[in-house]
Amino acid sequence: MTTATAPSPTSTANTPHQIWTRARGLLIALLILVIAGITFAAVRSGEGHGQLDPRSADPKGSRAAAELLEARGISVAVATTLDEATTAAGPDTTLLVAGPNLLTPSQQRRLHEATAPSAGRTLLIAPGPAAVSRLAPGVRAEPHRPVSALPPSCTLPAARSAGTADMGGIRYRATDSTATACYPSDGTPTLLVLKDREDGDTVLLGSPDFLHNERLDQQGNASLALQLLGSRPHLVWYLPSLADPSATSDDGVSDEHDGGGNGEEAPGDESSFLDLIPSGWLWATLQLTLAAVLAAIWRGRRLGPLVMERLPVSIRASESSEGRAGLYRKANARDRAAESLRAAARTRIARLADVTAREAHTSAVLLPAVSTRTTTTGDELSTLLFGPAPATDAALVLLAEHLDALEREVRTS
Repeated sequence: MTTATAPSPTSTANTPHQIWTRARGLLIALLILVIAGITFAAVRSGEGHGQLDPRSADPKGSRAAAELLEARGISVAVATTLDEATTAAGPDTTLLVAGPNLLTPSQQRRLHEATAPSAGRTLLIAPGPAAVSRLAPGVRAEPHRPVSALPPSCTLPAARSAGTADMGGIRYRATDSTATACYPSDGTPTLLVLKDREDGDTVLLGSPDFLHNERLDQQGNASLALQLLGSRPHLVWYLPSLADPSATSDDGVSDEHDGGGNGEEAPGDESSFLDLIPSGWLWATLQLTLAAVLAAIWRGRRLGPLVMERLPVSIRASESSEGRAGLYRKANARDRAAESLRAAARTRIARLADVTAREAHTSAVLLPAVSTRTTTTGDELSTLLFGPAPATDAALVLLAEHLDALEREVRTS
């Protein structure tokens, strides 16, 4: 006897072609993103020198200010080590320190010792609390404020001539009454000029924004930059570098009494890790994160129900039974096999005992109906139709024989 098997679920395993079809769009998009990133980096690599760099034409660079100074006869030199900066300090030199917070404590002390008696001008760009305590003793840094167009509100000739400028950032308070304070933000100056010994001075600027290429032509920024940086015939633009050998030769002197004599290290003086990461990397990370989220949403969509289909051939019922029995035996699933035998027997016996299919597997209904048609006792009948799983294969075979015998007895009664 042959029988057609019921439709079976299609396999959910993806073929290599299906995997490629689904993934090629994402791979192509990723390839385009990588190529665009490499191209963008290659185009910008020749010109980008970092923020506040006099060689950089980027929006945050300062090439425009350097070229204006050179056009006025001011020589502009770039220093990348502390030795170059301290050697250049002198009465006819303006030393601009672009990143004083990047210097180690010993570098900051060495720089102050070299510039204080030099009779030149030292410009410190946005030094934090601890950097101020070493580079400009007697000055205290106040919390940061946004950069905006501020009036000079002071008697400094350079500031009065420049007028309103884009100032802000870190604010400074000086204990020295001779200090000149300009461009106050919330009542506290963001530009401070300290008189040093002889004719030298130290200028603290709360923000470098007015020196950036993108802002130099706004407000009085260009005038202020030319007057502050062009007061001496030579300008040394010091860009601290982590590769400077002096950065690894910290003398280990305790900073216990730095920071205004309060016996504690002032907070917020050093740049954080995120401050040292170029903005391009932060944007790239954000874009990659967004792409990963969109890809996860795309791949996590609901696949829908399985598709049912008929098998291309019919197989013998005996072969199907033998195959199923072989799987049960291989898995040692005597409980599943016994329950399958009992369920099938209960269904057939229920029809013979005038019990509905719905109640065929309810012992309270089936057992009384069957007991009137067989000589098997109630306990034996309950164990046979609803009992526990056999412990051995031999017991499973014996169960099948007893179920067949019970069905024959009910059929002939």
